Amino acid sequence: MKNRLKVLRAERDWTQADLANALDVSRQTVNAIEKGKFDPSLPLAFKCARLFEMRIEDIFDDEQPR
Repeated sequence: MKNRLKVLRAERDWTQADLANALDVSRQTVNAIEKGKFDPSLPLAFKCARLFEMRIEDIFDDEQPR
């Protein structure tokens, strides 16, 4: 799953650890999501959306053709 987490994090000058603390997950989890190695759970995706004040669809892309 593609996502914009790295870009959104960089725009705020946050480290992976900063984002991990805000989301209450490990830095390794943030790293894995940013690299597309791990898809976030729905509750975590909602948490990201609230944190960045965006819709889930604006952060995560399931790469499925429409």
